[in-house]
Amino acid sequence: MSQPSGGGRAHRAWRHDTACVIARFRLTPKSSKEAVDGLVETPDGPAFQAHVRALPEDGEANRALEELVARWLGLAKHSVSLSKGGKSRLKSLRIEGDPNALDKLLQDRISQFKK
Repeated sequence: MSQPSGGGRAHRAWRHDTACVIARFRLTPKSSKEAVDGLVETPDGPAFQAHVRALPEDGEANRALEELVARWLGLAKHSVSLSKGGKSRLKSLRIEGDPNALDKLLQDRISQFKK
């Protein structure tokens, strides 16, 4: 489903930007678990499926998603921030770092979904 760098934007859940990647997530708040556990199709293309326990009130679920993604990728919390979708289930997160290294990290996480 995902493509290496240079692949079509619609075929993967992230894109490169300046000193970061922008990744799409479909968020389910009020969940019984906190996890990023797969890829789902959305109108904008593939997105990572994420579940958080937080309620979708006062930005709590958005902050929980940022923290979850930072833990999932093994990055500092300040490296992950909401870029778009504050009041939507579909979110874009800015993940700061070397885009090529992040590309490899995200590819590795996708391969773990298939196991």
